[in-house]
Order: sequence, then structure tokens, then C-alpha cells
Amino acid sequence: MMTILYAILGVTLAPFAGILIAGTDRILTAKFQSRTGPPLLQPLYDIAKLWAKEPMVGHRFQPLCVYIYLAAAMVSVALFFAQSDLLLIFFVQAVGAVFLVMGAFLVPSPFSQAGANRELIQILTYEPLIIIVLAGIHLYTGSFKISAVYAMDKPLLMNLPLLFIVFGYALTIKLRKSPFDISASHHAHQELVRGVFTEYSGRMLALIEIAHLYETVLILGLCSLFWTTSIMGMVVLLALTYIAEIIVDNISARMSFRWMLKSVWASGLVLSAINLIWLYSGGRI
Repeated sequence: MMTILYAILGVTLAPFAGILIAGTDRILTAKFQSRTGPPLLQPLYDIAKLWAKEPMVGHRFQPLCVYIYLAAAMVSVALFFAQSDLLLIFFVQAVGAVFLVMGAFLVPSPFSQAGANRELIQILTYEPLIIIVLAGIHLYTGSFKISAVYAMDKPLLMNLPLLFIVFGYALTIKLRKSPFDISASHHAHQELVRGVFTEYSGRMLALIEIAHLYETVLILGLCSLFWTTSIMGMVVLLALTYIAEIIVDNISARMSFRWMLKSVWASGLVLSAINLIWLYSGGRI
């Protein structure tokens, strides 16, 4: 019963938490660029403005793709707060990501098609890294259940520090922050316009923005699993991680997908292998 209650609370409160996180992100980004920046609730105002506009639907199945994308994001968050299986959460969010790409592919727009192709490459880049991180968590805790992580008496970060860095790579790609914002950007002035989001508009784009809020909360929730022994430690870890993401986003230029594949896979695999060997050699698993 409590599990269901936590899941409902998570799904209900996640968009509001996501709005505050996105608003803080925009304010800090503006400060880094010596601008005043928007108000904290600007993401909410943007969604309300999009919701008031009529969508231009380029294909009859495009709304279905958006609904499934949003539903997958909501179910993923519900499963996380219910302390469910990490592999199940990974599978559900992956299904949603694929449907977002399918919706972009349905429209014969060169910007949308190019963005969809690049989004697929991004998915193929970060999904294996997330699986490796989840496998590392399973090796250390003996289970894919989130409840098993909370049962540990030491933070995962103490024994999986390099896997946390690998997860940081996946986090940056998933949030589409520089240097990995190759499929879309928060700004529509690049050669891709808005890439994979170009042909979504009005209420459809508002629903996608809401799904982004759920995804942000889910990613930070997964990040919090690396320090579950104290609330203060968890908050500090999340704050430092997200500030690091914002700094990297502001000081780095967007790279090509080839550079992303080579650098992320090479460094990710090496760091993962070192961390797992260290665990085995130290008798920690």
C-alpha cells in the first residue's frame, strides 16, 4: 500500500520538482553568461503558453508517439518511487525514447529527420553505459531492486566512483547538454533548428516538455542512489552533480556524433572496467 502511495506522490510531485530544477538551471546559466535570466517559474509559463496553442500535426500517428513518450516517462518515475527493478525502469524509459524518435521520423522534414537520426545515435551511446552502471550496482548489492540499494550501509559512491562518472556521461547525453546536444538544443538558432523536436508544436510540444521534467527527476533520482545513507549527503551529491552539468554545458561547444561515440564509449568502458576490477580485487563482491 505504501509503495503505491509513494508512486502516486512521485508522479504527482515530479513535474513541480522538474520545473524548479529547470528554472534554477536557466537562472544559473544566465548568471554564467552575465545575463539577468528568466524567473524561476519560466518553464511553467512556457508550458502554459504552448498548451494554449493549436498543434500543427504533421502525421496522424505523431500524437500517439508523444502520448507513449509521456506515459513511459510517468511510469518510469512511478516505478522509481515504488523502489522497483532498475532494469524495468531502464526498459520503460527506453521505449519512450524510441517513440519520441519515431514521431520525428514520421514527418518528412530534413531538420526533424536529421535530429531523429542523431537522437538514435545518442540513445545507442548512453543506453549501453547505463546498462553497465546497473550491472555494477547489481554486482555490488546482489540485486537490481532499488530497495536493495537503500539497504546498504555504505554509499555506492564509495565503491563505484568510476561508474558514477560513467553515469555522468549518460546523464549529460540524456539531458542533451553540451558537448552532447547533437540531436537537439534548447535554442532554435543552430543548423538543426530544434532537431528532433522541430515538427512538434503546441500541446504536443507542451506534453514533451512535461515528459522532460519527468525524465530530469528520474535521472537525478538514479543519481541519488549513489548516496542513500543520509539525506544531506544525497542532496549535496545531487546539487554538485547538476551544477557540474550546467558548468560543462556552458564552457563546452557541441561536438560531432563521431567524437561523442569514440570519447564516451572509450572512456566509459575503460572507467567501468577499472572500477569492476577494483571491486573484484578488493573482495568487495
